[in-house]
Amino acid sequence: MRSAKRVIGYGLAAALVALSGCKGDHGEKAAPALPAVQVRVQKVVEETIGPQVEVAGTVQAVERALISPRISGQIVQLPVVLGSRVEKGDLLVRISAAETSAQVLRARAQLAQVKRNLAREERLEREQASTPETVKSLRDQARIAEAALQEAAGLLEYATIHAPFGGTITRKIASVGDLAAPGSVLLEMENDRILQVVAQVPERVMLKIRKGDLLSISLPAAGVTVTGKVAELATAADPVSRTAQVKIDLEPGVADLRSGQFARVTLAAMEEKSLMISEKAVLPFGQMERVFLVDGGGASPGAEQIARLRLVRTGSRHHGQVEILAGLTSGDQVVVDGADRLEDGQALKVTAEDRRDAPVPPAPGMEKGGPPDRDVPVPPAPGMEKGRQ
Repeated sequence: MRSAKRVIGYGLAAALVALSGCKGDHGEKAAPALPAVQVRVQKVVEETIGPQVEVAGTVQAVERALISPRISGQIVQLPVVLGSRVEKGDLLVRISAAETSAQVLRARAQLAQVKRNLAREERLEREQASTPETVKSLRDQARIAEAALQEAAGLLEYATIHAPFGGTITRKIASVGDLAAPGSVLLEMENDRILQVVAQVPERVMLKIRKGDLLSISLPAAGVTVTGKVAELATAADPVSRTAQVKIDLEPGVADLRSGQFARVTLAAMEEKSLMISEKAVLPFGQMERVFLVDGGGASPGAEQIARLRLVRTGSRHHGQVEILAGLTSGDQVVVDGADRLEDGQALKVTAEDRRDAPVPPAPGMEKGGPPDRDVPVPPAPGMEKGRQ
């Protein structure tokens, strides 16, 4: 009996060993090595940012208005549509105001009645048939009736809404037949002939901007670069974004622009040191940005290395270079060309370094005299291995 149990135990142990060996073989086959990708790399260096910084902005109209009623009622006339151009004083909305019209008629009738009574009492007073107190009371009633008429007439004027300035209807929310309520937005309009660019400037340059300064603005959609004048500037920075809002007026008619278009504003900044890499090395990754580092102790051309994914936070951009605020350190090697074909852990074959800071490759057989940051030994030429002649 004991021998049978022992045989069974040996059999289970042998089966477990065989299964573990099969799992190891299966795991190696399930994850084949990715082929090496030829790439160009660049070293992350600390550079002095130039005296100019570009920030993103948005074109918007200086004059904008939300059209809302002051009284409630049914919309009976709405002569504009989306995109309609209107002049100042043009009719935008007419609201049915039967109750308000009735109030005007009643106030007018009451005023007429009080005036008749006042005229009669004044005549009787001259004939000494009425008292001064009665005349004075009727005069007070006449003033009250006039105020009531003016109030009712003012409410009746609210039944028609006119354009506060010349411009374009940019949004139409209500339609004829809808019930308008005080404060509800019926239309949106703006003056598209007077535009400005609104941007958020970093706190490090906000102190160098003054009202009236002239700034260069690039508008990619229109393909033009114009000059704008600083009209408004926030005196306090946002504690979350560390930026301040600036509004820059554009000259009317300089280009065919539309509200909401993208703009780049060039600002003067203080010179400072920052990590810079090529824009081609930074790839979008959802709402974040990523780069691929070269792992393996160096990035000498011809050597096979490993790609490591790294998330970064970028800053300003200058002439094809982007500022790295977080995620990299000086001296790191990043992939410039070929990063879009890489995966984390994939083998690399470095073909060249970016010329911006690439060291000159040593001559064959002179690797020992190379830069100190290259600590990966270079294999000797065939036939020159140690111990061979």
